[in-house]
Order: sequence, then C-alpha cells, then structure tokens
Amino acid sequence: MRIVVIGATGHIGTFLVPRLVRAGHEVVTISRGTSTPYADAAEWQQVEQVVADREQEDRDGTFGERIVGLRADAVVDLVCFTLASAEALVAALRGTGTHLVHCGSIWRAGVSDVLPITEENATAPFGEYGTQKDAIARMLKQETASGGVETTSIHPGHISGPGWVPIGPLGNLNTSVLARLSSGAVVEVPGLGAETMAHVHADDVAQAFQLAVEHRERAVGEDFFITAPTALTVRGYARLAASWFGQEARLESVPWDRFRGTTAPEHADASWEHLSRSQVFSTEKPARVLGYRPAFTAEETVLDAVRWLVEHDRVETAAPLVV
Repeated sequence: MRIVVIGATGHIGTFLVPRLVRAGHEVVTISRGTSTPYADAAEWQQVEQVVADREQEDRDGTFGERIVGLRADAVVDLVCFTLASAEALVAALRGTGTHLVHCGSIWRAGVSDVLPITEENATAPFGEYGTQKDAIARMLKQETASGGVETTSIHPGHISGPGWVPIGPLGNLNTSVLARLSSGAVVEVPGLGAETMAHVHADDVAQAFQLAVEHRERAVGEDFFITAPTALTVRGYARLAASWFGQEARLESVPWDRFRGTTAPEHADASWEHLSRSQVFSTEKPARVLGYRPAFTAEETVLDAVRWLVEHDRVETAAPLVV
C-alpha cells in the first residue's frame, strides 16, 4: 500500500516507518523537518519525506488538500490534537477511499472505576487533552458509521522507549527520582503508592498501527486501547527502578499537599494528572481483533528507556546499572 504518516519523526513514527517499509509498503512521511527520528534505521532512505507545518496549513485550510494530493491508501495521523483539525482532514478525505488511522490517547478515559478499563467501560474524560481526544474518537466512529471516511482510532498509553525520558515512578518526567533511588535515599511518594500507570513501548504502539493499516477490514469503525500487558504501581515502579542500581527502595508516603510543597509545580501537576487517573487497560480487544501481541511488559519498557538515558549520559545516577 501507499501509506502517508503524519508526524513521522516522533515517538511512534520512529518505529512505525521502518516497520512499514520492511513490510513492503510505499511510505510518505509528513513532518515539520525540525527533528529527526529517535533511532537511526536504513529504511528511512526508502521513504518519500515531505516537509509541512500542519498547524499553519490547518489555519490556511490547505492541509487536507495536501494529504489528498498524495493519493494514499491509508493515512496515519499521529499529531492531531483538536476536533477542528480532525474534522478538516476527514472532510478532505471523503470520497477518496483512504483509510484514516488516528492516534488518540488513553486519557480519553477518565478515572478508573472498573479495572481493567476496556473500550466499553471507560469513564468520561476530564481535562482539555483527554476531552479533545475523546471528541475526535467519537466523531471518527460516527463518520464511519454514517458511510463516510473509513476510520480507526488507536489510543496508546504512556509511550516509552530509547531516546526520551519516560514517565517515572512518581508519574512525572523529573529524573531526579532516579538519582535518589540509585543512592538509596528516601523518596517521598504522594498518596498511597498503589496508584497505577499504563506504560507502553513505542514499538508496540507502532505494531498496533501497522496491524490496523494491514487489517483494514477488521479495524474500520473500531477504537483500541494500546498498552503493555502489565501496569506498574508507584511503589512497584520505584522498587523496580531501585533494583536496577542494586538498591532497596526507601519510600515514605506523604499527603499531596506536602508533595506539592516540595515539588516543582510542573512535576507535581504531571504526577497528579497521571496518578489521579490510576489506570490499567485491557488489551483483549486489539489482541482479538487485530492480533496485537506486545513484545514488552511495562517493566521491560521503562528499563529500555532508562538504560538508554544512562548509556547516553542523559540522567544522573549515584550508581551504575546492574541489569
């Protein structure tokens, strides 16, 4: 197939584009041209790369026309964040026969009432990001149900992998927690420490997108949560991370007010956003419908990311990795 990938040099595209090339597809990538993939791969030499500013072209009303002009069998949209942007692309694609595969987020689900969360029992989202992603997914499903553009939406968890900082044991991107855990110092944990996070390796997310494109007849009209087969609690993640450096985690549960008083606002807010949801997702539907088989557990996913950070001197630790 001829496949267009919008936002191709990010977390997912870094792994998806080489996968599609290896599978024999003709790939066209769309990016602003300001960044390169997180990992080198020879397959990028076989890709047609188009430079475009999606935000500007959305404002100009020309982005949809650009995509239609590429005459793709499938379009994978990895960087759509508003309902208006999604609606504009859908309007342009009507009548083309193109399959649109949209990247959403697990945050289209709100706080966890029943675990694991499924596509059927997810609670209503909150916050601008999750609300927009949910609105987009609902619009796409209705578009397909009404006979319009054939669409699929895929909703990844906390995407991790080599090349960037993963969501850490406290639910934020502050890597100083690794320094404390690697030294055996006490780490203050907000709440109970039983709150959960839903990590997923970027290559497993890429696998899901590839499956959706290649099994169009099964994927059309559907939405899928994509995470690792396991999920980590705060205390479990902290103990795991400490063990990578030969340490035992020393954890102290503290009230959220105290945690906010000793943590930079952006990190405290990120911790609340992740941990207040306390999500664990079922991957039964993508496994059954698409054949999704994640290669990485949550434990393996975060270790892969942290090992890259250590090996590339992107994080300070008090001891070397022992795993």
